[in-house]
Amino acid sequence: MGFNGPVLALSGGVGGAKLALGLYRILPPDTLTVVANTGDDFEHLGLSISPDLDTLLYTLSTEANPELGWGRRDETWTFMAALEKLGGATWFRLGDGDLATHVERTRRLTAGESLSRIMDDFRQRLGIVARIAPMSDDPVRTIVETDQGRIDFQDYFVRLRCAPVVRRLEFAGSESARANPEFLAALADPDLRAVIICPSNPFISIDPILAVPGVRQALRDCRAPVVAVSPIIGGKAVKGPTAKMMEELGLPVDAATVARHYHDFIDIYIADETDRDAVAGLDVPVVLAPTLMVSLEDRENLARTVLAAADRVPR
Repeated sequence: MGFNGPVLALSGGVGGAKLALGLYRILPPDTLTVVANTGDDFEHLGLSISPDLDTLLYTLSTEANPELGWGRRDETWTFMAALEKLGGATWFRLGDGDLATHVERTRRLTAGESLSRIMDDFRQRLGIVARIAPMSDDPVRTIVETDQGRIDFQDYFVRLRCAPVVRRLEFAGSESARANPEFLAALADPDLRAVIICPSNPFISIDPILAVPGVRQALRDCRAPVVAVSPIIGGKAVKGPTAKMMEELGLPVDAATVARHYHDFIDIYIADETDRDAVAGLDVPVVLAPTLMVSLEDRENLARTVLAAADRVPR
C-alpha cells in the first residue's frame, strides 16, 4: 500500500540532518516537517545561537559546509580573526556568513518575534520548501552534570571537547516549556504518514525534545507509525559523543540500548546490518539496512528504507 501523507522527523544536528536531507529529496518537499532540538541553543557574544536548527537550515538549503560538517559552505573568518586580536572568546567559531544568521535572529527575537516564526522565514528565504520548526519557542537548556561539576552544554561539547565524565543530563526549563503547536498538530494529524526519529544522539538531541511536556505522550498516542533509526553502528557512534556518554552513564554501547530507550513509543526500529546480533530479541520489530550515510545516495536510500518500513506497519 502506498501513502502520500505528511512526514514528521525529529532531529538533532549533523547526523539527523543527513537523514532529513534524504527525506527531503525523495518526498514531495512540502510534505516534510523537521522538528529540531533546541536544548543546544545558547547565548554567546550577545547573540542567540541555535546550532541544530541552523545545521538543518544549511543542510536542506545545500549551504552546509562539507569540509567542516557544520556552518556554511565557502565560509570566511574575518570576524573571528579580528575578535582574537581583541582578546575575545574564540572557542566557539562563528564564520562571517553564519554570523549573519545569528545577528538577524537575535535582532528579531529582541523585537518580540518567536523563534518559530523567524526560522520559518529563514527557511523560505533560503529556498527550503519543507518546514523546519523548533521543538519549543520557550528556552530549554541542556546542562551536563560531570565529574567537574555542572557545565552548560556548549561549554562541555565545544570548549571542553566532551572531556569531562558525564554523570547526568538535565534539561533546564523543560518542565515549563510549551511544545511548538505545529509539532503537536502534526502528531495529531490523522493523515500523518510517519514519524521518523533521526539517528541523532538520543540523550542530548532527542531527549530534550521528549522532555517538553506532552511530547512523549503525543508520540504514544500518534496514529502514524513511529520509526527510530539507530545512531550506533557496530558498537560505535558515527559522530559525536554518543558512545562515550553511554559508557559513562553505565549503558551498553549497542544499537539495542537505543531501541530500549525509545521503547514506549516506537513501532519499528532501523538498525545497521552489522548489528544483527545486537538487536536480536528486541520486543520491537527491527529492519536491518545499511545506515552509514557517506554519500547523497546513502541518505536517499536510507530515507526510502525508513519510509518503506513505516508503510508496512498496520494502520
